[in-house]
Amino acid sequence: MSVGIDLYGLRGFVAVAEFGSFHEAATAIALSQSALSRRVQKLEDALGVTLLERTTRRVVLTVAGREFLPRARRLIDELEEALTSVRELTERQGGRVTIACVPSVTYYFLPLVLRRFNAEFPQVRIRLIDEAASEVLQRVRDGRAELGVTFLGQSDEDIAFTPIRRDPFVLVCREDHPLARQESVRWVDLQPYPYITAGLSSGNRLLIESALGNAAWRPRPFFEMQHLPSTLGLVEAGLGITALPRLSLPLEPHAVLTCRPLMEPEIIRTMGVIRRRGSSLSRPARALHRLLAEGRWS
Repeated sequence: MSVGIDLYGLRGFVAVAEFGSFHEAATAIALSQSALSRRVQKLEDALGVTLLERTTRRVVLTVAGREFLPRARRLIDELEEALTSVRELTERQGGRVTIACVPSVTYYFLPLVLRRFNAEFPQVRIRLIDEAASEVLQRVRDGRAELGVTFLGQSDEDIAFTPIRRDPFVLVCREDHPLARQESVRWVDLQPYPYITAGLSSGNRLLIESALGNAAWRPRPFFEMQHLPSTLGLVEAGLGITALPRLSLPLEPHAVLTCRPLMEPEIIRTMGVIRRRGSSLSRPARALHRLLAEGRWS
């Protein structure tokens, strides 16, 4: 944030933009109109642009003001969040940990880890962000998340990657599906059946397509889904089969679904916990990193 741009100036500008009036905005934030005007003027001077056009009857946003308004709201949210986190870190065993995680391990695997963590740190709040693998990596790289759980980052010089476990892709189908009778399944065996795939932004889909790039046959999607529960719902309904990482499935037997190893080729991703190299983790984040790295989720 540039020198001269502060939280008070941002709040003042957003208030005037929302109320369309310095008088109403000043009343809403319990500030004199002259003080509010000085804050907004200071913000405009720092940015070097005019954000508001003032007339005798109303106040309207300039082109620059309309573009800056959503960014100002985000800046306020991020700054208030940072201030809250700093205050909480001073409390005994308090604070918050932000962890970014690929969606395929948030449904069954990660709750086991967080249950263990919560038992040790009951006062620590968790902010969990489930994103595509590339976004998890970026959030950790730029400091928006202290930790990440993903399969990317092993060769990134800005990232410290600690392997958790090898996670093979398996066939997921109903227990009464013909392929469920086999101990293991080849990718080519999926050919006769409707196949359910993740969206194009999914790192898992990219892994599969890359691994099968030279194969004689690879799945042609019949359904394309964005979220794991939706995919499993279609499989439960008997509308198709899919391939998922083993960690995205429950450890206990499912009432309807089953899984089988997928071979020829065997596709395995290495899951790991990542942090920004050289960063200083909070005490709760260090503990969560340890739990993940040690495999203590049972």
